[in-house]
Amino acid sequence: MSGRKKDQAEILKKLGIEQLNQMQVEAHKAISENDEIVLISPTGTGKTIAFILPILNELDRHFKQIQVLILVPSRELAIQIEQVAKEMGSGYKINAVYGGKAGYKDKLDLKHPPHILIGTPGRIADHIRNQTISTEEIKTLILDEYDKSLETGFEKEMKEIISILPPLDKMILTSATRKATLPAFIKLKNPTYLTFENEKPNQLLIRTITSPSHQKLRNLERLLGYLGKGRGIIFCNLKETLHLVDTFLNQQKISHSTFFGGMEQQDRERSLVKFRNQTHRILLATDLAARGIDVPELDFIIHFELSFKKDEYLHRNGRTARMHQNGVAYLMLRENEKLPGFVVNAQEVKLQPTNPAPQSLWETLYISGGRKDKISKGDIAGLFFKQAGLSKEELGVIELKQDCAYVAIHRSKTKKVIQQLNNSRLKKKKVRITKLK
Repeated sequence: MSGRKKDQAEILKKLGIEQLNQMQVEAHKAISENDEIVLISPTGTGKTIAFILPILNELDRHFKQIQVLILVPSRELAIQIEQVAKEMGSGYKINAVYGGKAGYKDKLDLKHPPHILIGTPGRIADHIRNQTISTEEIKTLILDEYDKSLETGFEKEMKEIISILPPLDKMILTSATRKATLPAFIKLKNPTYLTFENEKPNQLLIRTITSPSHQKLRNLERLLGYLGKGRGIIFCNLKETLHLVDTFLNQQKISHSTFFGGMEQQDRERSLVKFRNQTHRILLATDLAARGIDVPELDFIIHFELSFKKDEYLHRNGRTARMHQNGVAYLMLRENEKLPGFVVNAQEVKLQPTNPAPQSLWETLYISGGRKDKISKGDIAGLFFKQAGLSKEELGVIELKQDCAYVAIHRSKTKKVIQQLNNSRLKKKKVRITKLK
């Protein structure tokens, strides 16, 4: 595949990144020079950028067929990669398909084939069977978080997809942890391994909090008060426990988002939007959020229930102390509950009475127009600054999607802004602006 090489400095500037980290530099070189690569690096170290940047150099903009296929274990990871790739402003067409997304939207997106197609194995296999996509010109296959795809039951679909693909020029596998063996159907012959799993230059503190069962929720409330304005994830093993904690936090008027299997895809996306833009500082989640989702730097994570498995425990902890940052993992234990062997260097802390957890200063607004309407973040910012009179301090994160946008604004301005801006025009589209519930 030939084509003009992208200006890497310009792409990094668009992403707000000053320079690549060591893993990304070495991965870029290895992917550019080798046909088979297995990249092992912890969650949050920037693997998406590590493999997207070098493959952009091998795409042909003028060839209107799928040239790169990226398989991922979850909807959230598909959305994350799509968003990062589009924010690079490379000029290539990029689409993501996954379960929970309306089929007619896929058909519209795929009517004109993308250069890069991202998707979950189940949805990609469906499209291949239904002949809504062509695999004939795919030259690069990326299996992102390949071990997670296998763990979550996608082996049959992955095997089916790989068996149909033409001879590949390049295959890239990534994971947060190294697995002893690779499945035979992946057919790697002599892969180049890049392993960075033991090279996180940051500090993760492990703290335990022991409570009688009847006081565990109250101690969670105290802990959140102690943590103040910090941002973090509360992990539960079971949906039943999550619902119990969710009810308690609502009763105490502690704002938070929830994230678990069984939620509608739109609800999951909106939970992450409000978590990213600080409308909610707390995300209450199952292990679905342990990896494969796009969230900002976290100050802490809380194991309300201790994970059953070492891998999931490590992946949870990997959500904090990322990218040269420090973090704390709190383990909430019952009386007489023993720590498993994989928990090391844990220190007990005693909670003192604290102030209630502070409420966020931000609110999220929904805008009924997006990229397909030729709307940009600059258009949205201009509308809020010029017509609503917001200051820079009163306008927060803007997330632009294909058919909508989400805007964080200062909570005190919500009602006035909606009154002023609802049914305004952005480019040629009249948009609804409402508070996101």
